[in-house]
Formats: sequence, structure tokens, C-alpha cells
Amino acid sequence: MADDDPLPGPDPEASEEAISQALRRSLVVLVGLCAVAATAVWWLQRRPEPRATAVEPIASPRQPGDRQGLRPPKVAFTDVTREAGIRFVHVNGARGDKLLPETLGGGVACFDMDGDGDADLLFVNGTEWPDAPPTGRPPATAALYRNDTAPGGPIRFTDVTAGSGLDAPFHGMGAACGDMDGDGRTDLLLTGVGGLRLFRNLGDGRFQDLTTQVGLPASSSGWSTAAAWLDVDRDGDLDLFVGHYVEWSPSMDREVNNQLVGVGRAYGRPWLFPGTFPALHRNDGPPSPGAPPRFTEVSARSGLRVRNPATGLPMAKTLAVAPIDLNDDGWMDLVVANDTVQNFVFTNRHDGTFQEVGAQSGMAFDAYGQTRGAMGIDAARFRSDRALGVAIGNFANEMNALYVAQPAKDALVFADEAITEGIGPASRLLLKFGLFFFDYDLDGRLDVLTTNGHIEEEIEKVQPNVRYRQPAQLFWNGGGDQTFIGVTPDESGADLFRAIVGRGSAYADFDLDGDPDVVMTQIAGPPLLLRNDQSLGHHWIRLRLVGRAGNPEAIGAWVHLRTEDGRRISRQVMPTKSYLSQSELPLHLGVGRGRVTEARVRWADGRESTFEPRLDQTTTVRE
Repeated sequence: MADDDPLPGPDPEASEEAISQALRRSLVVLVGLCAVAATAVWWLQRRPEPRATAVEPIASPRQPGDRQGLRPPKVAFTDVTREAGIRFVHVNGARGDKLLPETLGGGVACFDMDGDGDADLLFVNGTEWPDAPPTGRPPATAALYRNDTAPGGPIRFTDVTAGSGLDAPFHGMGAACGDMDGDGRTDLLLTGVGGLRLFRNLGDGRFQDLTTQVGLPASSSGWSTAAAWLDVDRDGDLDLFVGHYVEWSPSMDREVNNQLVGVGRAYGRPWLFPGTFPALHRNDGPPSPGAPPRFTEVSARSGLRVRNPATGLPMAKTLAVAPIDLNDDGWMDLVVANDTVQNFVFTNRHDGTFQEVGAQSGMAFDAYGQTRGAMGIDAARFRSDRALGVAIGNFANEMNALYVAQPAKDALVFADEAITEGIGPASRLLLKFGLFFFDYDLDGRLDVLTTNGHIEEEIEKVQPNVRYRQPAQLFWNGGGDQTFIGVTPDESGADLFRAIVGRGSAYADFDLDGDPDVVMTQIAGPPLLLRNDQSLGHHWIRLRLVGRAGNPEAIGAWVHLRTEDGRRISRQVMPTKSYLSQSELPLHLGVGRGRVTEARVRWADGRESTFEPRLDQTTTVRE
């Protein structure tokens, strides 16, 4: 070929053959892919449908050795409210605006106002709001009932509110009872919307409002809730702790405007309301002989003002408090139950100040580090190993808490054992307010009662399995691996488990027959007075302690018994327990069928003494 000949071009026939072969190969690959895809679809479609996973109901875990088949004894509680002469009906002032305070009151106090040895009753009440139209009825007030029960007779009360000094309108929440001036008569503090009011007991069923005269804040400020009398500095007189709920006003409530889907405006939880500080008022004694004491607020210097670390604002949203010596050092500590924020644990430093150790102790949160809606609280040594327990009733869909002291050297450590001890899962759906330990069957072991009721009347529209009116729950302490067993209506009667909008609760031996009777309050309705009709043949001791001049009711003292079968029974003299309520001060000590071999008292100031208890009657012990 010469250099100037043109290059040969592509063969048209060869190019067409190459393209044809490429197309055939692509078609084969495509058919293969389609076949694979079809096979995969066929394989997936021929597989059986996955089986649905059954949702098991929450149940308390069982441990080896649990007492299968053991049931609580039959102990009936009988409703004697009307028969006893109780005609009180709670007023909350509700007119459809769904203001938060309307759904949270009110407490009840069992205390011996006249010194005759039996428990009288005070029901804390709300009232109409200032802008409410005239009703033509006298304004609602607290109600005072004198116990007129004759020995061996039915329980009888007489309404002595009129002229008592307590018959003044006040949107009340709770009560705290204690002899602030050491004159032998129990004085009364009322908390509520608009501050607090302190009434000095003058005797003969008369009370005098001394709030500002003794140095307490004016009754126009704040929303006070839980309160307790206790000797925090061991100087021999009673100081005053006052918890506060949230910063609140009607206009603020309307601006928050809590809503529920399908309901509209509704009562809700306090997430959007600012927190507050609790207060501590130190008793500085009377300025002159015969005068009432003066109180000095020492909240800031005492260490009770806890701030949110992120915002620096007050954190507390307090609804209950348990004064208790947590570390057995002879000084009173405080466990504060807060709603939707962490609980506080204040340990006494012995110098008038406290250290907040809620998170370190394990009582600030639940087991997952979450806050709960804490309502009622009580603390007691409820097991044979004398471990201290702090029980808290929480909001709906939140179990009761039962924080139990753990063995730890030089540390305060608690763990929530509500599930393993038997009072957790059964309580989840209920909204728990009142809660206390008491020995209803007198076997020497402390049982637990919760008073329940929701805050929103139309909650069933949102949660069909939750009711506004709810029954109480009673947990019998049988000892052993799982301490508590739920009691049924067959075992304690239908009256105890009547569905109510429960709030406050307390106990006292109103008929002096040796066993504790129960009173429960409800929103916008009558209370429930339940007579304990146990007849198990168990022995009991009703113990009245008389302390020194500044604290004649011996609030804060501990009683320790040992029985012939080796059991140790410990009880604290402390009326403050449950939700906004007070139980009577004389101790009810069931001892079963045995005999007491040792009995001693550790008084509030740390001194100790022994005594000889008398079975099945009242024993008085003086410091």
C-alpha cells in the first residue's frame, strides 16, 4: 500500500453483528434479573405471616420463696360517715374555668383539740373565688368536729365549727398540728392559696388567728401546701416547715391554658408553672411569759432553697413532706415530695442547716432517672430487718415508689423496691394522693393504704382505662420476700374500696377500741369515715408520750419494742404523713399474739428511757 493511500474504514457488516451480539447478551442478563426478582417475590410471599407478640400485663416479679396462696386476714372497714354525724362536703369553687387549685385540695387532721384523750377531726376546705357571683349561701370554711364517742358506743361527732375561730373563708389545702407554745394544747396551721394561717388553741374549742403576730408571712402571699412541726435544731421547741407548690394566679393559669385532645381546657400537671422555695420558720420562743412564740424565717441560710442548675430559678413544686431521722443520728431530716420535678432529701447538719442529697441518696428520681408526679408520702421501718422505707404515691401511669435504705458504710443510699415489695405494678393506673403506713390488723407489721382519684373529670375521653373516681388500695404486710399483698373487697369489705375522687387521708382510733380507723377526703364531695372492725384477737398498745415543756407531745421521738418471738417494732411519733393531712399522735402498736419483753423511748432531744407497756390499753410515758 502506498503511503498516500487512504486508511481502511469500518466494515459495516462487522459493526452490525457486534451490536446484535451485545443486544442479545443484555437481553439474557435482563431476563435473568427478572427471573431472580420474580423468584424473590415468590419466596417472600410464600413465607407465613409473622405471629403477633402478646402484650403481657405488668405483674410484680416473683422470687423463690414467695408465699404462694397466702392471703390477708379478713378485716372489714365499715363506712360510718353519716351515722357518725359527719355532714361536711368539700367546696373547691369550680365554675368551669379549670383552675389548678380546684383539683388539689384538701387535707384532714386527726388531733385531740380538747385534751380529752380521743381524736377530733378538722376538714380543710376551699371556698368560692373572689369574682364568683353571689350564691346566697354562707361562705364555705374549714369544718371542726368534736369526738363525742362514748366508751363502747358507736362513733359520734358534733360539728363545733361555728364560733371556733376556724369559721373564716380561706381556700385551704392542708393542715399541720403541733403544740407551738408548749401549753399542752395542740395548735393548728392551715395552708392554702393565699399563704397560710396559724391558729393558737385557746381551749374549749376556740382558736385565735395569730399568723402575723408570731412573725409568719402575711396570708396574702404564695400557695402553701405541705407543712410539718418538728424540732430541727434540738433546742426543745417546735419549728415549722412549709412547702409551696408553684407560682400561680388565675390569669397565669388561663395563659397556660392546659388542653386535652377531645376535652378542651382541662386540669393538668404543673409543667408550665414556675417552681418555688420551701420555707423554714425557727421557733425563737415567747418574747415574754405567756405570750405566743415568735418565728424567724431561716429558709435561705438553712440550705432549703434549691435552684434549677440550668436556669437558676426556684425548683420545688412541693405537695408532701416526711420529717424523719434518715441516718439514725438523732436529728430530724426532711424528705420532700415534688410534683414533676425531682424529690429533695435534706439531711440535718446539726448546726441549723441542711444538705440536699436527693440524687446521691437515690430518692430524687425513679429507677430510670426520670421525675414523677409525687403526691403523698410516709416513712417508716416496715420490715423485720428494720430497714427504713420511704413510700411515695405518684401520678397516674407512674407506680408507687418505695425507697428502702441499703447497707452502706458512711453513706445514705436508698433503692426503689416498689416492684419487688409488691406495691408497684398494681398501682400504676391509679392516681395516688393520700398514702400512709399503719398496722390495721395489729400483727406488728406496717401495712400501706393509698387514697386515689384523678384530677380531670373527663379523663375517660382521653384514656378509656382510667377513671376519675378511683378506689383506695390496701396492701397487707405479710413479711417474707414480697412484703406486701393487695387486699380485696372480699377481705376488707366494699366500703373501703368505694370509688371516690380521693385526696387527703389519715388514721386515728376514734372509738378507742385499739385499732386504727381511717378517714379519706375527696374533691367537691363528702369524706369517707371508715371504722376498723378487726376481731383477730391480736394484742395492742396505745402509747401516749409526754415530752418536756417546749415539745410536750414528744413529736419526733422513737419507740422501740422487742417481742418474745424476737421481733423488733419501731415507730416514730409524727403526725405529718400522707397528703396534706395529719394522723393522731398517740402511737398504735400492734404486737400480734405475743408478749412485749423490752420497751424503750428515744426522745426528740436524744435522751433514752425504758417503760413497761400495758397490753390492750393506753400507756402514758413521760420524759
